[in-house]
Amino acid sequence: MAVSVKTKLGALVVGAVLLTSCLALVAIRTSTEFRYITIFAMIATLLITQFVAQSLTAPLDEMNTVARSISRGDFSRRVRGAGRRDELGDLAGTINRMADDLEAVDRHRKELVANVSHELRTPIAALRAVLENVVDGVSEADPETMRSALKQTERLGRLVETLLDLSRLDNGVVALRVSRFEVWPYLSGVLREANLAAAQRGLFSTSGLHHRTDVHLRLDVSPPELIAHADVERLHQVLANLIDNAVKHSPPHGRVTVRARRGGYPGSLELEVEDEGPGIPEAERYKVFERFNRGTTPDRQGPGSDGGTGLGLAIARWAVELHGGEIGVAESSRGCRIRVTLPGSLPARD
Repeated sequence: MAVSVKTKLGALVVGAVLLTSCLALVAIRTSTEFRYITIFAMIATLLITQFVAQSLTAPLDEMNTVARSISRGDFSRRVRGAGRRDELGDLAGTINRMADDLEAVDRHRKELVANVSHELRTPIAALRAVLENVVDGVSEADPETMRSALKQTERLGRLVETLLDLSRLDNGVVALRVSRFEVWPYLSGVLREANLAAAQRGLFSTSGLHHRTDVHLRLDVSPPELIAHADVERLHQVLANLIDNAVKHSPPHGRVTVRARRGGYPGSLELEVEDEGPGIPEAERYKVFERFNRGTTPDRQGPGSDGGTGLGLAIARWAVELHGGEIGVAESSRGCRIRVTLPGSLPARD
């Protein structure tokens, strides 16, 4: 049973009063001088008070020490006594959870800096090598060499733009413009743009640039007159990343299917993007939407993929969550199937 600090303090006061009263009665009945009884009562009360105070202040001292360590950036220390069934135990548990969260944030920050540095270093090194060869006369500044340099520059631009998008999404400065639209014409346009971009030398996305013209994109909308509500620009960003990811992981001459169905209530929408690739192991599904995650499945990428940055699915998740929707990996007998559910209206903001 939980005993609060207030109860303990109240019990201390009551106990001290009862002890003093009992000693006074003993003095009256035994004709003992009151001064001796008073001295004994004061000593006993002080000992009891010291014991209770120690049990209350020791955890506070430890919490203060841990809090100072956290303020200095040391997130490894934890407060003991989180299992206490009182207010101090609750406070200790809260401090420990805060330390866990701050430690996770600090770890993610360090991983982000390391990953961004790695992602920037690769195209910069490639671009530098191309330019050095031109300057040193090893190669000429012919169109093919310039196209190689341009490709690396574009990759840098895409990475920077993606990081800016993530920053805007994290800071909550992206305003959604939800509108009513017809799903079939909209998705047809998205797939047409993807096919056109692939035919013109690469399917453009935030996570990579490749030229998979062998993958067939298929659209399945039911009913054909389906209507939905969403921010079409952000939804386009979600679909572009999902389609790009599916194409990258498709086998030669594979097929990527985009499905759309009516949700559980008016204006809601369920979307699925399914490929015929190796799929995602169940143990990795919980982290596929984390930033810079590329997975560990062998031969997980189709021909022509540059590996990407691992940011595309993170962008898709944040855009979906801005709508108050959900995104996840659905069960599939073959390949990978990503399911997106949009509610059709923004969630209430506090």
